[in-house]
Amino acid sequence: MPSSAVVTGAAGFAGGYLIDLLARSGVDVTAWNRPGGSAPRVVDGISWEAVDLMDRAAVEQALERVAPDVVYHCAGAPHVGGSWRNTTATFEANVRCTHHLIEVMRVRRPHARLVITSSAMVYATSTEALTEESAVHPASPYAVSKLAQEMLAIEDAGERPTSIARAFNHVGPRQHSGFVMADFARRIAEIEAGGVTPEIGVGNLDARRDLTDVRDTVRAYRLIGEGGQPGRAYNVCSGRAVLIGELLEMMLARARVPIAIRTDPTLFRPIDQPIVLGDNTRIRTELGWAPEIPLERTIDDVMEYWRQQVGTRR
Repeated sequence: MPSSAVVTGAAGFAGGYLIDLLARSGVDVTAWNRPGGSAPRVVDGISWEAVDLMDRAAVEQALERVAPDVVYHCAGAPHVGGSWRNTTATFEANVRCTHHLIEVMRVRRPHARLVITSSAMVYATSTEALTEESAVHPASPYAVSKLAQEMLAIEDAGERPTSIARAFNHVGPRQHSGFVMADFARRIAEIEAGGVTPEIGVGNLDARRDLTDVRDTVRAYRLIGEGGQPGRAYNVCSGRAVLIGELLEMMLARARVPIAIRTDPTLFRPIDQPIVLGDNTRIRTELGWAPEIPLERTIDDVMEYWRQQVGTRR
């Protein structure tokens, strides 16, 4: 196990859970957050640094101070839908920042491991379970930016141990609104608290998505950072596609008041794949990872999180 690690995007959703996991495992963690962003959480055993990944010199200075054994690159623009409105910003956050990190590590930490967190959105649309050998054909600016990240990582893998975590949808407490489970849970919590119309606006409920609890996802990231093969991509997924309509039904069944469903045309994406399903055979067989947290527990935890958040704001 590496003794020291840097996590970029540590104030974000997956990055936040990853630093928790690494700290509990006894790793000396330096967490990078965006300068001027929200105040980082206080976590025992975590050192925070504000590092602008757009500034190559700042990245170089920060790596020299820490000299990590492994870098988990979780920073970047996370929204598929938002990438259509902010294409330039998406490419800067996901591609340019990754380029800076790789170039600096090539010089300053040539033997350190690097994990690039990519996305299942790089794959071509398919009704079959996607393996790491499936065709790629990104269908959004976000997906194109993630594939560009991967291409940088593959080129870098010829000189260092760089691996790719190709994450499918990961969900859980602390996820910001703008993602389907978080949006449903927040609205339910607001309705339960009173003062808003008891209905939920929805987009495409016929889509099927492979959902993994974020706490399982970051366990996969850690294992890839410890033993992933250079230049190799690993699907991080549950291997089960859940109908979004069924997900909503499961959440409404846990609601404390009756709630109606209303179709909202503004919530439909320009391009929305009917099914995204992953095959996790590679990471199971090579690294021994498997998802452990059932969807029902994730839903319970997410709904309780948003009930607390809504209660705090009242």
